Amino acid sequence: MHSVEGVLDDEADRWVRREWAALAHAGVPSQARHTSASNRPHVTLALTAVINAEVESRLRAAVGVLPLPITIGGLLVFGSTRFVLARPVVPSVPLLALQAAVMAALEDGADPDVDRHRTFARGRWTPHVTLGRRLSAADLSTAVQVLAGVPAGQAAAGVLTRARRWDMAAKQEHWLDPAR
Repeated sequence: MHSVEGVLDDEADRWVRREWAALAHAGVPSQARHTSASNRPHVTLALTAVINAEVESRLRAAVGVLPLPITIGGLLVFGSTRFVLARPVVPSVPLLALQAAVMAALEDGADPDVDRHRTFARGRWTPHVTLGRRLSAADLSTAVQVLAGVPAGQAAAGVLTRARRWDMAAKQEHWLDPAR
């Protein structure tokens, strides 16, 4: 499996990492516990099982619109027993066009075997930056208190500056664009 991800600019990256660290300091599961150099705040644009030279070339063309300004919003919770805490990214027309172009570049598109919940299909994708996974209800309560320093509804400006393909099996990132 591979994910195609938009990576945040340095300022937005630092902001999200401060939130990761604050959650971890409070004992809440956060992305800060993943310490590899490739762990970075990002917006996942698609999942795929098939990457070959042709797909990689189409992906490079699709992400050629970067950099792309984004707006990062309040808090978002996914799940029903163990939760994912995230910051939503406002789905602007350019962001939706980028995600649609990435999906179109893939051979398997919204294949149910790859994306069994169809979370990346047109009209179903929820762009977000993950703060923590596998939170309990008590963790969520603590997280909201910890992150209360950001007023409800306040959004942060950011930029998707680059794109990468994350190879989940090999745990390797492959940049889809030249370094900026």
